[in-house]
Amino acid sequence: MQTYSEKHENLTALLERASEKGGVRIKRANGDVFILKPEKKHSALDVKGIDLGISTEEIIEFVREGRERF
Repeated sequence: MQTYSEKHENLTALLERASEKGGVRIKRANGDVFILKPEKKHSALDVKGIDLGISTEEIIEFVREGRERF
């Protein structure tokens, strides 16, 4: 029987391998198969841009006008 520490080391190694390889396949003795994949990291700044139909210069002008109001 494995100790908690040994189980923890095995799980850590499994997660590391999944991270390195992009995923691991785990097959149980009864034939059940599982795929363990790392979740993609997302940043709050990862947003799709939208085309507003205005130029960079126009955006800068809008910002300047907004700053002048305060």
